[in-house]
Amino acid sequence: MWSWDFAISILPQLLQAMVVTIEATIVGFIVATVLGLFWTICRRSSIKPLKFAVVAIVEFVRSTPLLVQLYFIFFVFPTFGITLSPFSAGVLGLGLHYSTYLTEVFRTGIDSIPKGQWEASTALNLSKIKVWTHVIMPQAIPPIIPMLGNYFIVMFKETPLLSAISIVEMVQAAQIIGSNSFRYVEAFTDVGVIFLLLSYPASLLFQYTERRIQHRFDLSVKASKIEEDHYATNK
Repeated sequence: MWSWDFAISILPQLLQAMVVTIEATIVGFIVATVLGLFWTICRRSSIKPLKFAVVAIVEFVRSTPLLVQLYFIFFVFPTFGITLSPFSAGVLGLGLHYSTYLTEVFRTGIDSIPKGQWEASTALNLSKIKVWTHVIMPQAIPPIIPMLGNYFIVMFKETPLLSAISIVEMVQAAQIIGSNSFRYVEAFTDVGVIFLLLSYPASLLFQYTERRIQHRFDLSVKASKIEEDHYATNK
């Protein structure tokens, strides 16, 4: 039978594991974002061997299960002299796996940029770094924020897989509590509620960020249009 006293008493232990879950999600998402953008840029490279190598890596990682990749990074890498802590192996596995999906998200945003923007950047003789940081990415990011938010939340809900390499996140903590007390209902119910209380506000935050960035972008476009009209009138 359900016990409120027990459900409340185990919250500190679950909240401690929640911190690990959040840290793994945030660090893993940062790794996924950086790698995903790197894959995207490499796939646009004019160097064919580099392009083909990146495509092969992306397709291989995307076509294999995340759990297998976590096992490989944590248990097989040491045979090659690369030993990682469970947390480092976990965030690397999460980041590498989801970077192959984020690369498609970034590609979608970059492909939405009008060809004239690239031509204008070339005409202005901007360096490649300035083209990407000042022209392309500020326009490519706003439309893809909802997709980035979706993958962030999906990654957060897949952190229980990290228990396979001995990371005590929330689900693993609930499993330990249940095995010690033989009360699984309260432990897993608490975990489910915590996941809900974290996932839903995160989705609202991404929606708010999207609206704010899109609003600023629209104001910038409107200001540019006014300047162009003013210049054309005076001319």
